[in-house]
Amino acid sequence: MEHWFLLIFLVYGGTALASYFLGCFNGAVIVSKYILRDDVRNHGSGNAGLTNFHRTFGGGLTFVVILCDVLKAVAAILISKAVFGLFGGWVGIFGHMMDGALFSKYWAAVFCLLGHMFPCMFQFKGGKGILSGGTVALMIDWRVALVVWGGFLILVILTRYVSLGSVWAGASFPFISLFVFRDPIIFVLALILGGLVVWQHRGNIKRLLSGTESKFSLHKKK
Repeated sequence: MEHWFLLIFLVYGGTALASYFLGCFNGAVIVSKYILRDDVRNHGSGNAGLTNFHRTFGGGLTFVVILCDVLKAVAAILISKAVFGLFGGWVGIFGHMMDGALFSKYWAAVFCLLGHMFPCMFQFKGGKGILSGGTVALMIDWRVALVVWGGFLILVILTRYVSLGSVWAGASFPFISLFVFRDPIIFVLALILGGLVVWQHRGNIKRLLSGTESKFSLHKKK
């Protein structure tokens, strides 16, 4: 029995740690600090995210940031899915059994976004998780991605407020997850994910309400 609990601890804890440290590889910070030698967190909103990077620096390196934040989410989910897959198709939490492949995606996503938002190697000052979170939505289920990405794109196109689309993505994620999968544990994990995204945008929400939020432009600020 002791060996069984140790194995469970290693599986859950190991995938959580792997996902967190993958999330810590923040593309905006890495590119700006080590390639451009000008930390993006010292500019604009002070956020280590794609939008602030593009507004500050622009250029082709924006695609490097995108690639980094997408690939780390993909890697976290694939690793978690592979590890949980070694122990059968189902996992149990507090006596509740669920699809192991689905659970592994949400489990990895929570810790990957925690790493992205609060990277231990960058003084816990990271991004807001939209690009990595959007990648997670695409890997989970097309219906989840349709609601999250569809609402995001519509709002950004109509208003040019990336933050408004981002808040929609975070707020809608737990509810579409519940609608699609009807699982309480998945809903809790989705609620944590969506809550983290909305919380990281609390400053943007205040600026949206006061009418001082910056609109998105394809051109970087001069």
